[in-house]
Amino acid sequence: MATVAPYGSWSSPITLDLVANEGGVAYGYPSVDDEGLYWLESRPQEQGRQALVFQLHGGSPVDVVPATFNVRTRVHEYGGGAWFRDGRTVYCSNFDDSRLYRIDEPGAEPRPITPEPPAAHAWRYADGRVFADGRLIVCVRESHGDGEPVNELVVLPTDGSEEPRVVASGRDFYAAPRPSPDGSRLAWLAWDHPHMPFEGTDLCIGDFANDGSCSNARRIAGSETESIFQPEWGEEGDLYFVSDRSGWSNLYVEREGEVHALTNVEAEIGYPQWVFDLSRFAFLDDGRIACLVTRAAVDSLEVLDGGKLKPVDVPYTHLSGLRSDGRRIVAVGASPTEPSSLLQIDAETERWEVVRRSSELTIDDASLSTPEALTFGGAHGFYYAPKSSEFSGPDDELPPLIVYVHGGPTAHVPPILQLSVQFFTSRGIGVVDVNYGGSTGYGREYRDRLRDEWGVVDVEDSAAAARYLAERGDIDPARVEITGGSAGGYTTLLALAVREEFAAGTSQFGVADLVTFHEDTHKFESHYDEYLVGPWPAAIDKYRERSPITHADSISRPLLLLQGLDDKVVPPAQAEVIVEALEQRGIPHAYIAFAGEGHGFRKAENQKRALAAHASFLAQVFGFDLADDVEPIEIENLDHVVH
Repeated sequence: MATVAPYGSWSSPITLDLVANEGGVAYGYPSVDDEGLYWLESRPQEQGRQALVFQLHGGSPVDVVPATFNVRTRVHEYGGGAWFRDGRTVYCSNFDDSRLYRIDEPGAEPRPITPEPPAAHAWRYADGRVFADGRLIVCVRESHGDGEPVNELVVLPTDGSEEPRVVASGRDFYAAPRPSPDGSRLAWLAWDHPHMPFEGTDLCIGDFANDGSCSNARRIAGSETESIFQPEWGEEGDLYFVSDRSGWSNLYVEREGEVHALTNVEAEIGYPQWVFDLSRFAFLDDGRIACLVTRAAVDSLEVLDGGKLKPVDVPYTHLSGLRSDGRRIVAVGASPTEPSSLLQIDAETERWEVVRRSSELTIDDASLSTPEALTFGGAHGFYYAPKSSEFSGPDDELPPLIVYVHGGPTAHVPPILQLSVQFFTSRGIGVVDVNYGGSTGYGREYRDRLRDEWGVVDVEDSAAAARYLAERGDIDPARVEITGGSAGGYTTLLALAVREEFAAGTSQFGVADLVTFHEDTHKFESHYDEYLVGPWPAAIDKYRERSPITHADSISRPLLLLQGLDDKVVPPAQAEVIVEALEQRGIPHAYIAFAGEGHGFRKAENQKRALAAHASFLAQVFGFDLADDVEPIEIENLDHVVH
């Protein structure tokens, strides 16, 4: 028989150490061939370092890079596309100096092939490909100096014998430079302010010479209102890509000057290009095309065969990083019961195997909270109810609720096993992941609900989730916390000021002042707020009205703020201006700053500290005792809270 105990006070096998140590390992950017499999592995226990790993088929994994090498790039600040290869020779961006390095064998000493920049991180590289029989590389370069950074496409020799040469410039942004199989043409994506790549991009091609020079550049698809994703050349020289011209991102091919639709589904094959070198389709040797397809925020692996998409039976609800050597398909997958795992699928038999699991933890089904898909007020989400094999709540009590608001805000939360969620549900606290209007995975029309309405639609949809669960009788409406990071932190701050549904909030690196944010943030999304709020500076009054700092005098509920001091996307000043306003009015709050952390916490000790602070904050504010041995955080003016 389960022990009756107040919600929030249950003991749980999902400890802080477990979440930080086992839940934080992540896989990405896999690549496969006849020899074996490569992938990036993010390791919180190694200060958040990303290591490139290689595993022979049937062998054991080995690190390709030394223990001090961090395979990341700072281009666009968000990075992605930090490594690429030509056979067993790999090329990696080193996060410590932003130079490109060549590594000829796993474990070999990395050799820099780009010049030392005039200042730290002045030249940054990403999203490269090798061509011209292994002699040349084409990639994105971002140059930092006086004024706004300059983004270009450059070509450089793979042995580093010459400096990079610019082959495409003049646009604000570039991505996905892809040489054709015969090396005669180059395809790439380009876009300009004020657009983000998921709003409008151009797919361009140019004639490529053997020395890497490019001429006769022309656009073949895309516009300011059409987003192109993942251009890839087929073996016959046809150019494949994903476009959202129909309102859903489908697969197309450009063949002999004409564009043809290969799929026509109300689903998403593409994905917002927040980072470089994302891959959602791959060619198979028999002429079929493997695709990742998102429907209502749930992913599936499907194969395009004879003009129709046919599902492959793999038990995962979130998939990313799809690649293939024609016979094998590799991807990273997760499900509500399985942690993030590196998968390999036989393209012919469709048999699949797990190459690596991010955690060997198994959670008893009786303690595992699985997601319930919800629709409320036109928005969507997934609810995780409190669950434990050992505890139950009192008959006269309802559980607290955490309303989680994802970042982006153009992203979505899939239904997967998240140890940070299970940490709370196994202690008796419900969690709802909100895919508010503006989220991907539901078509462009749903995403465009947020156009000009950031701070309105996201706030209302988050409040609607809390009301829905309260009206259904699932949760205690007096103990609802809202939380999120980055854009989700912005929604948290504003919702606490303008809505009544939330009794507390935790903001992780959230935007507080849209006016200063517009002026201070990095190039990549320096005009993103013009999509989210309105044209700058014509709509400056709307920026002020939508800024949490404008309504700081209305924040009367306890607030926890967590902030990385090295954050270049949302600088610490954004959190500090809210802290100052709360201090002046005596509102309960706590502010914890993390040295050495940027936009998101990568180090295991800081992930643990942030989660412990969040748990302590909830316990003190909502009036329950944690079963864990956690040192309580100090909350200023906590005596103002009445339980």
